[in-house]
Amino acid sequence: MAMAAALRREGRRLAQPINALQSSLISQDQAPHGARSISTQVVRNRMKSVKNIQKITKAMKMVAASKLRAVQTRAENSRGLWQPFTALLGDNPSADVKKSVVVTISSDKGLCGGINSTSVKISRVLHKLNSGPDKETKYVILGEKAKAQLVRDSKKNIELSLTELQKHPLNYTQVSVLADDILKNVEYDALRIVFNKFHSIVSFLPTVSTILSPEVIEREAESGGKLGELDSYEIEGGETKSEILQNLAEFQFSCVMYNAVLENACSEQGARMSAMDSSSRNAGEMLDRLTLTYNRTRQASITTELIEIISGASALSG
Repeated sequence: MAMAAALRREGRRLAQPINALQSSLISQDQAPHGARSISTQVVRNRMKSVKNIQKITKAMKMVAASKLRAVQTRAENSRGLWQPFTALLGDNPSADVKKSVVVTISSDKGLCGGINSTSVKISRVLHKLNSGPDKETKYVILGEKAKAQLVRDSKKNIELSLTELQKHPLNYTQVSVLADDILKNVEYDALRIVFNKFHSIVSFLPTVSTILSPEVIEREAESGGKLGELDSYEIEGGETKSEILQNLAEFQFSCVMYNAVLENACSEQGARMSAMDSSSRNAGEMLDRLTLTYNRTRQASITTELIEIISGASALSG
């Protein structure tokens, strides 16, 4: 946060465009004495600001790279948790349900490209597709950035909002408690989890995972819907199929949530690395242009002073 604040503070000092800076370099015969030295000082100040911004963006890139390495391994390992449940219960996003809950996962901090805007756009599309006279769709938001965008036009549809998930490294126990709180506070027929799946530092895939309630799973099974491999297993013991489905659905939701949070964290750090690298390159290009402008201004000032000295000496000798 301190780095981001410093970056914004330095950015405000660069609000005037470079073109305005070049137009401020007025000629000697149109300006009073000392005007060129003032313009040179302005360029030096801006060069200093750009150098400070470049230092900040490079430092933020290194911090993001360090965080990415720490969370990437856990994200890859977590993929083995939800995949068996998807094979068992299926992932049916086209299931016709009355009560849908869109779980939008985003970051708490910015400066990470468009990953949060992408998640919000998909969440709005899902809300629109699953809303109607006999249908109800609510939001559950994880992350400050998605909350800030969705609260503008969908405040009444936000059922639950949680922030600062990435303040401390998350483990499965914490996410399972979080998933249990969501299940206790919302009524649903389908949970649609929106997150960014990590592929590489420069690539992430917006993803939607659908978790159906046990009642909908049984209804879809009776109507011949494709639900995975559950019907190929025999149920033994005292528990009924409904009780087993209830336990499996809850466990599936916590596993998918755990993987989604980690995948989105990887995507966030990768996008931040890419954004800070681009910012560092842009700052370098701006610094080159400012250096060229400064050298030209200083050279013109020196040339003018030499011309004045030579003209004065010629006048005295004549």
